[in-house]
Amino acid sequence: MVVGGSGALGLVLHPRLLGVDARKEEVHAVTGAFGYSGRYIAHRLLDAGHRVVTLTNSRGPDPFGGRVSTFPLRFQDPVALAEALRGAAVLYNTYWVRFDHKAFNHSEAVANTLTLFEAAREAGVRRVVHVSITNPSSESDLPYFSGKAELEAAAKSCGLSYAILRPTVLFGKEDILINNIAWMLRWVPVFGVFGDGKYRLQPIYVDDLAALAVAEGARTDDVIIEAIGPETFTYRELVQTIGEIIGRPRPVVSVPPGVAYWAGRLVGAVKGDVVITREEIRGLMEERLYVDAAPAGSTSLTEWARQHADTLGARYANELARRSRYGQS
Repeated sequence: MVVGGSGALGLVLHPRLLGVDARKEEVHAVTGAFGYSGRYIAHRLLDAGHRVVTLTNSRGPDPFGGRVSTFPLRFQDPVALAEALRGAAVLYNTYWVRFDHKAFNHSEAVANTLTLFEAAREAGVRRVVHVSITNPSSESDLPYFSGKAELEAAAKSCGLSYAILRPTVLFGKEDILINNIAWMLRWVPVFGVFGDGKYRLQPIYVDDLAALAVAEGARTDDVIIEAIGPETFTYRELVQTIGEIIGRPRPVVSVPPGVAYWAGRLVGAVKGDVVITREEIRGLMEERLYVDAAPAGSTSLTEWARQHADTLGARYANELARRSRYGQS
C-alpha cells in the first residue's frame, strides 16, 4: 500500500481534528537524533508535543537544548537497548551505513538493526517507522539494497505495526550528495557523469521525509511508502540544473564508470573521505533510485537549491568526518 501527499502530512498539521491529541504526550524514540534525518524527525516530534528520546553515540553538540533524552546506541548490549526504549510508543529508525569501511559495514549494520528491532519488541514499543531505500532486493548483489531488503522483511515480522519509508536521495542543508555535486561544479571546468547519465533519481527534501515519518508514527496500519520527491531528474539533468542554479554551468561529459570511480578516489584521498563507491555507481546506473510512484514529498529540489544557491556546495561535505562526529547515529 502506498500513501503520502497532503493527507499524510495533515496528521502532523491538524492532530486535534484527526483525533490523535491523546497521543501527544507519548514518548517517541529516534535513532540518531543528533545526525541528519533523525534530527528533522526529532524536531517534528517536539513541535507536535511529544516527549523524545534518542539512541545515539554522537559526540556533537546537542541541537535540542536538553529537550531530548539521550541513551547510548549499544547494539552489543540488547538488555540496555531495550531498557532505553522501554515506555516508548514509536521507534523511528534512521540507523544505517552508506558503504563498507574498515570501521563499519553493511552486514554489521543489518545485524545491529535486527538487534534494535528485537529490543523494541522486548520493550513494548507498539510501532516502528523504518527508513529503507527504493528498490530493495534480496536478489541484488549490492549489499546496500540486499541489506535493506532483509531489514524490511524483519520489520514486517518483528511483531510490531510498521511503516516502511523508501526514500531515494535526501537533500537539505546537511546533505552530502547534492552538496558535493555543487562543490565539484564550483571547482572543476568539466563535470563527468557515469556512462550516459540518463539514469533517473527522485530526491526528497529531508524535512518532507521527517513530516511523513511523524505522520506515520500516529497511524496503526502497516504500510510501505515510496518516499520520493516531486521532481524526477536524469543524473545528467541533475548536474546541469545544479550548475545553472549556483552560477557554475559546466560542460557535462560521459565518462566510463571505472574512470569516474578513480577520479572520485583521488578527490577522496585529498579530502580524507569516500566520495563514491563502485556499488553506488552501479546502484545509480541500475536506476535503483527511481520508482514509478506518486510523490510523497512536496518540496522541489530546484526551488530549494535556488533559495540556497549562495551556500550550496560552498564547502565540501565529508561523510567520514560526519560519522566520526556523530558515531553510529
